[in-house]
Amino acid sequence: MKTRFSSLVTLKKSTMEKSEQIVQRANIDINSATIALQSAYDSLQDIHTPQTGNISELLASRTLFSSQRILIQEKQQWLEFAKKQLEIAKEQLKLDMIEFEKFKYLELEEMKKIIKAQDIKDAKDLDEIALMTFTRKLKLES
Repeated sequence: MKTRFSSLVTLKKSTMEKSEQIVQRANIDINSATIALQSAYDSLQDIHTPQTGNISELLASRTLFSSQRILIQEKQQWLEFAKKQLEIAKEQLKLDMIEFEKFKYLELEEMKKIIKAQDIKDAKDLDEIALMTFTRKLKLES
């Protein structure tokens, strides 16, 4: 049954589904960032400091540690950004769900009004038919 809210309900449902997809993508981004951060930590563990050798090997190792720490910081920032994006997406999804439910409720109430009006009309029609039948029966009897 179509009401004046049906198209709005469809639109709000579509918006809500898009928000759900954004939340899913944000979760995927968080997982990717977490994996990348863990990989950066693992790579840091794999770097060994030379115990003997010349100063250039020690400097190279120190530079490698430095660059790996910078990479870890970047991955941590990416993870924090992804978490913020997830929170924003969840808030938007919450708002979209509220809007969808609101218009769905309004549509349901409109349907109830239409059904009630139809029931009243049907009752009046039945009363009219019963009255006509009763009147005809009285005319036939007299």
